[in-house]
Amino acid sequence: MKKDQSEYYSQQYNARAAIPDHPRIFTRWIKESTHARRTNAALLDLAYGETSEERLDFFPAPRGGAPLLVFIHGGWWRSLDKSDFSFIAPAYTRAGFNVALTNYTLAPQASIADIVRQQLRALAWLYRHAESYDFDPDRIVVAGHSAGAHLAAMMLAAVWPAFDARLPPDLVKGGILMSGIYDLEPVRHTEFVNVDLKLTEKDIAPLSPFAMPQAHAAPFITAVGELESDEFKRQNALIASAWEGGHREDIALPEANHLTICDAFAAPEHSLCKAGIALISNLQ
Repeated sequence: MKKDQSEYYSQQYNARAAIPDHPRIFTRWIKESTHARRTNAALLDLAYGETSEERLDFFPAPRGGAPLLVFIHGGWWRSLDKSDFSFIAPAYTRAGFNVALTNYTLAPQASIADIVRQQLRALAWLYRHAESYDFDPDRIVVAGHSAGAHLAAMMLAAVWPAFDARLPPDLVKGGILMSGIYDLEPVRHTEFVNVDLKLTEKDIAPLSPFAMPQAHAAPFITAVGELESDEFKRQNALIASAWEGGHREDIALPEANHLTICDAFAAPEHSLCKAGIALISNLQ
């Protein structure tokens, strides 16, 4: 049974294996992201912590005092880089928002708990430096894809004054969670990835956001591609149900897979991008 379970989860969560043209998608993202950095104002590799991986890129809004969208990349906590996702920024800066993209130390050099703490540091650093970068610290929204959506959800669950007594409990005012993993129990049985993550039974509850409350009822939206596996769809429904008080909308993506959902998020004409812009715009 354990072998069958492992094989099932390995099939369900191996998104790249289910997308034959994933190398082409990654190559396109790199090209589009390089173009975005060349043609848009950006401050790159700002240090939010002491390690070399604790860096973020900041794309400023056209006007001062605008909201901030913080995007956390995925890659099973063990691959990819913020620079691969610069292509996301232009749609939101053109809508009048600042955008920050965060990095973190990848597994197996860091545990998921370590990575969560790094993202807490990143958000706290941004909040404290709002005046320096001319954005509104009372309108910070966090977004994430895949493992990045897990990290974004952990930011929505964070008790910020416990992390730093000077921080407000509602530091994060909203969330956009895409194709995320909110129950880590199946990941513990997914051999191709847990070889690096090294999750044990005791790690699951402290790192599974569905099992903890939102720190406050910040509004958030969810999305998962119709072409994704049953497990990714289950995870998406799970967080919406667990945090129903803050959940505002689930965006239908009939033609999206686990990667092209990021293209939808970056496309101003797409319903997912429009929903993200509306969420940020409606913050008080």
